[in-house]
Amino acid sequence: MATTTTGALGGSLQLRRRVISHHPMEAAALWTAGFASLFVFFLIPLAFFFGRHYKGRELEKPPLPPSPPSWIPVLGHLHLVKPPVHSALAELSRRHAAPVLLLRLGTRRALVVSSPAAVEECFTANDVAFASRPRSLAGRHLSYDNTTVTTAPYGRLWRDLRRVATVEVLSARRLHGFSPVRSEEVRSLVRRLFVGAGGGGGPPPSSPPAWVKAELSAGVFGLALNVMTRMTAGRRYYGEGPEGTEAARGFQEIVEESLRLRGVTNRWDFLPWLRWVDLRGVERRMRRLRRTRDAFLQRLVDEHRSRRRREKDDGDGERRTAVEVMLSLQESDPGFYTDDIIKSFVVGLLSPGSDTTAGTIEWAMSLLLNHPEAMRTLRAELDEEVEPGGGGRMVEEEDLPRLPFLHAVVQETLRLHPAAPLLVPHESTADCTVGGFHVPRGTVLLVNAWAIHRDPTLWGDDAGEFRPERFL
Repeated sequence: MATTTTGALGGSLQLRRRVISHHPMEAAALWTAGFASLFVFFLIPLAFFFGRHYKGRELEKPPLPPSPPSWIPVLGHLHLVKPPVHSALAELSRRHAAPVLLLRLGTRRALVVSSPAAVEECFTANDVAFASRPRSLAGRHLSYDNTTVTTAPYGRLWRDLRRVATVEVLSARRLHGFSPVRSEEVRSLVRRLFVGAGGGGGPPPSSPPAWVKAELSAGVFGLALNVMTRMTAGRRYYGEGPEGTEAARGFQEIVEESLRLRGVTNRWDFLPWLRWVDLRGVERRMRRLRRTRDAFLQRLVDEHRSRRRREKDDGDGERRTAVEVMLSLQESDPGFYTDDIIKSFVVGLLSPGSDTTAGTIEWAMSLLLNHPEAMRTLRAELDEEVEPGGGGRMVEEEDLPRLPFLHAVVQETLRLHPAAPLLVPHESTADCTVGGFHVPRGTVLLVNAWAIHRDPTLWGDDAGEFRPERFL
């Protein structure tokens, strides 16, 4: 009986193999049915389990920050952000009573922070999460693919560049060593203003001279840029002496084009698909400027390298330029401190250290001219502390600790007109919480310093007025 059953079973299996082998569609159907059963009995319960787990974790997260309701597909809130951007963002925060505001700017999320408590939380409790920088088209073309101090993402490169900047180039000892450079450039500017006002060195006039219009913008910009270029590369490109040289003209053209491109609102960072069109030719101009500036800086680096090899000298320890510092580091680690890193370091110093200083000086002069009482108070302080005997001596850096009202004028100027109304953007590399709200990874952080500096709850009802006395 067993033999018969076994034989029958074997015959059945042989018959089934023959059927399957002769009917491939039936075999495919059987395999499909098997996978469907596996999905039903295994994958669906697993997905249900993970779905409940993920939903539970989502419920545990804090809510997202408030956001304006006027959202447009594709554009998001870009239509609400109009120049000046810091003023538009301050108005949005005020309108929605939200010191922490979440915007959708094209393909990017942006967190706008306009309260001191939220800013402190971003840079203390969440300092690591917000340590990186967002990538941009300008950073790619004009900052050597985001490798400057202000554009590099968080990592070894940023840490090394920051260390070199703070310890080797901008340390107190190094800044003190370049004090004569700053003094020379200030005297050069004063001399040009004096000559331009008709003070050519002749006999003193019998009557007080009439008011003379002075072009201060170009002068203070040249002053700030000359100080930075002499600290960075040991050369000056504005003012007396170098104005007519070919190198000076080339450098000035590079600076002017850089400022023009910085003034262009670049929507490619928020709408990347616009790069395919480039209607205004912004990216094309950036590429051209990158090539021109790179060739100029490479010649500068090569000249310094040749001089180091020829003179076999590391330069004056107190007055070593930034290029000389970077070349000495390149000799110890040539794989890391490449020529491109040296050039990006120079770019990262020149731009933030020149137009920001010039803009602050211009605003200070404008505020003093429009507030004669503050101007008289400052002049009285200078007369009393700097030249009590009427000797006509110019202010030196050693006099600054004895000039509290001058410090108050500078601080009040920076409060009303900060050099960077929106601080350099950061980007979150991990989820975090700010002000009790959930901030997803990849969110751009915009700190509105301009709004904080004019907040009546912090500075009083006269927050928009120029009152240096508030800092005394």
